[in-house]
Amino acid sequence: MSGHVVAGVEVDPITVEVLRNELNSAAEQMKIVLQRTSFSPVIYENLDLACALYDRQVRLLAQADALPIFLGTMNACVEACVAAAGGVARLEPGDIFFNSSPYDIGSHAQDAAVVMPVFADGAVVGYAAIKAHHLDLGAKEPYVTDSVDLFQEGVILPGVRLYRRGELQEDLHRTIVANTRMPAALVGDLNAEVAAARAGAALLAGLVDKHGLASFTRHVERLFDHGEALVRHFLRELPDGRHAASGCLDSDGLGGDPVSVRITVEIDDDRLVVDFGTTPQQRGPVNCPLPLTLSAARFAVMAVTAAGERVNEGHLRALGIRAPEGTLFHPVSPAPVFLCFLAGELAIDLIHEALADAVPGAIPAGSGGDLCALAFWGEHDGEFWTGSVDHLTGQGAGAAGDGTAPLIHISCSGGRNASSEVLEARHPLRVEATELVTDSGGAGRSRGGPGVRARYRVLSDTRMTAIVERTRTPPRGGAGGSPGLPNAMEVRFPDGRREQHGKVTDLALPAGTVVELCSGGGGGYGPPAERPSGAVHTDVAQGYITEARARADYPHAFTRPIDREES
Repeated sequence: MSGHVVAGVEVDPITVEVLRNELNSAAEQMKIVLQRTSFSPVIYENLDLACALYDRQVRLLAQADALPIFLGTMNACVEACVAAAGGVARLEPGDIFFNSSPYDIGSHAQDAAVVMPVFADGAVVGYAAIKAHHLDLGAKEPYVTDSVDLFQEGVILPGVRLYRRGELQEDLHRTIVANTRMPAALVGDLNAEVAAARAGAALLAGLVDKHGLASFTRHVERLFDHGEALVRHFLRELPDGRHAASGCLDSDGLGGDPVSVRITVEIDDDRLVVDFGTTPQQRGPVNCPLPLTLSAARFAVMAVTAAGERVNEGHLRALGIRAPEGTLFHPVSPAPVFLCFLAGELAIDLIHEALADAVPGAIPAGSGGDLCALAFWGEHDGEFWTGSVDHLTGQGAGAAGDGTAPLIHISCSGGRNASSEVLEARHPLRVEATELVTDSGGAGRSRGGPGVRARYRVLSDTRMTAIVERTRTPPRGGAGGSPGLPNAMEVRFPDGRREQHGKVTDLALPAGTVVELCSGGGGGYGPPAERPSGAVHTDVAQGYITEARARADYPHAFTRPIDREES
């Protein structure tokens, strides 16, 4: 097997592959440490986290499987921590930094990050970076949809030293813990982040020592070159041109009109640029910090071009973005950003919709398009508690077949929900139903996947923040398919009142209140008239659609005999 030359020295391809797997394994081990030592289900069950390793130039070496929307968001965080320290020369072995500044970490302050420089022979050779969602970090409510600036969204600590030369900075630690309603959870989860960062730093230092710094560096460069070549080869096979898609968010979180977004994907030979348009930054918290904007573009494109490989910095070299300052996707501090992931999810969907023409048959119809998140909190047995749950949505159908069973939005597809048993054991909630929503998927040659109906009864007086988007915009159909049903939520109070909500903060739920969320169904793909009659009758028999809906969407299935091949 022939080698590859980097900086005039031949690089062994077998060593490159070994190193690739060693780095990916190290990132996964960081995640395992974080999961097994964390206090809160949102980390160890939901996997609302990111674990990544970077080289000394802050280039992504490897990232653990968790939330795809966090792909590469930690570059900016690492750079901000180094800058806050006064530069690389001011870093010391054992230093660990804490960062909860949304414009550094690329998400709301609750996704606070820990960064640890990695040393070998007295010099910085890389960084271990962790991001994990904390249940409460001093926002005006544990979860908010109506903030008007960063200062309502949680304590902001921009790249401060939590450990100096391995010694905990007690004053800072007390300050962080003082800014939470749940100190035990925060301390436990912060300790878990530190443990994971130390594990990652030790593993990366061990790999540098094993291979030698010069050899490690050369083989990493070859690793990057391979990823870049893979993506550029894919892009060269696509037709050059501009492809646009438009969509909207229900509101900016403060009510009012929908927020319209138009995104353009530009392909030029072996390079792709995502233009995020000029939607102005909003007064409410749907603004998307630039690191998350970059991450959304990276993930959306890598999902199509990276051939299932674990992504490193090389895969990302062929991608660029355009996002003017002062816009929704490049807001200026202190614009609020607590709901930034909503714009990120929309961006991913629009990038894929725009690419549908360039990559025929590869992009499915639209999904429910949201995490449909509910956050509950209150006091129970004398203690403050909070817990959240995301909801699966129907997935869009594609050229290859029907939309899959409900899944979490692709932006968070590496995560998962806590079980009903965990929710009920830790919180005064009862999960009364989790079932598919009949007639929610769009019609088509391939049928859209159904949404999910989830029903919760609160057992003691509770507060709730609902973050339910795309209630006004149905999931799009593809190639002539019909749209699915949009997301919806209803609150049924003990006195008989019923209210529909999308985004709402601090809604009082007296004991006995029922919250029912129906997530959207996926869009259909292809003309409904081309769906085999046998498949339609099977859908009715299995409860995916009612006979009335089937007769309306697929009249051909009831006007001619079913062909045996269709049964």
